[in-house]
Amino acid sequence: MDILFVHQNMPGQYRELVQWLAAQGGHRIYFLTQRKNAPDIPGVETRVYSAHRKPAKDAYGLSKVWEEAAGAGFGAAMAARRLEREEGFRPDIVIGHVGWGELTFFKQIWPDVPSIGLFEYYYRMEGGMVGFDPEEPITDHTPFLMQARNAVPLANIEAVDLGHCPTYWQRDRFPESFHDRLYVCHDGIRTDKLLPNPDVSLNLGRLDRPLTRDDEVLTFVSRNLERARGFHVFMRALPRIMAERPEARVLIVGGNEVSYGRTSEHPKGLRAEMEAEVGDRIDWERVHFLGRVPYAHYCQIVQISRCHVYLTMPFVLSWSLLEAMSMGATIVASDVAPVREAIRDGETGMLVDFFDIDGLADQVVEVLAEPGKFAHLGRAARDHVTEHYDFLRCCLPEHIARINALVPAEKRITLS
Repeated sequence: MDILFVHQNMPGQYRELVQWLAAQGGHRIYFLTQRKNAPDIPGVETRVYSAHRKPAKDAYGLSKVWEEAAGAGFGAAMAARRLEREEGFRPDIVIGHVGWGELTFFKQIWPDVPSIGLFEYYYRMEGGMVGFDPEEPITDHTPFLMQARNAVPLANIEAVDLGHCPTYWQRDRFPESFHDRLYVCHDGIRTDKLLPNPDVSLNLGRLDRPLTRDDEVLTFVSRNLERARGFHVFMRALPRIMAERPEARVLIVGGNEVSYGRTSEHPKGLRAEMEAEVGDRIDWERVHFLGRVPYAHYCQIVQISRCHVYLTMPFVLSWSLLEAMSMGATIVASDVAPVREAIRDGETGMLVDFFDIDGLADQVVEVLAEPGKFAHLGRAARDHVTEHYDFLRCCLPEHIARINALVPAEKRITLS
């Protein structure tokens, strides 16, 4: 089969699927992306495209998102046209993320080529991140800006043949009129590779010996240390946690940029803002900010953790939560709807109110003090992820079935 993937930040949510398809052989696979340093995936031809136009910084707020999406969509469409004219590549199916408008105009290039679009998020005033945190107040203009952002999925539901949502919570954010055209299936987690490791050890620069599972390690992981992922809540709980657990070490993974939500007013970002807020109430010698780390290093950090904290406002569920569950971590997470889809309180993890600083501290302290009491949670978490989110056993067959339903019988992909 000839397959075209489209995602501005290759491979995005298609990390496992595109690698599996390429490894099977017999397919021609192209990937359109804006990412200039995209990873080299054997068997995949990567082509970098540029947006045809980007909005000015002072562009009208209610049309700025659409202008940016239209520019990206037209740029991607022109790149697709070049693929056919210059390289002779005309896909049997197009698979891509609709959130940045990249699939908007593909039917104008290939009217008869089926497409599957990933629908990640629909903005509403209730039940999501907007208006959730009192420290991020909304304005009279917020409802209009949110609906303006929805112009992209509203246009793209008619631009693709089938839509895809990773979780039911995400699906239910969209209008009911979308639901019959969206199938729900996670991108998939490689539970066969993401395993617990009782023998794991980790070297940190300022320590004279490696950390092991015998050490009292608390971990927090996020792509960026930001409010959307509860970094400010975690930092406010640390003074009590570290005072009551004087041997605990805290490993924090994440960049200092902002993926979602507002930017800190502190000139050095939210990390510096929170460091200033908690000040000398924390023993900074036991706090390790590791930044962004290689994937294998990240896995070791989670595997060595005695208590792993995952906080998020009601928003798209992070892969890191499911990966931590797969590696058997004992998890304390925020009690919000998207997390409840993956974690059952007291069965596969512990849930606490996002804003309850003392409640978070109490729960973390208890897990650090009595790891044996909570060890069953990590085992149950791994069982749950293996049963419901495993890429090879659960997610891949569903994705392949949806692809096969849109292409001729002679083009269909077989699962070996």
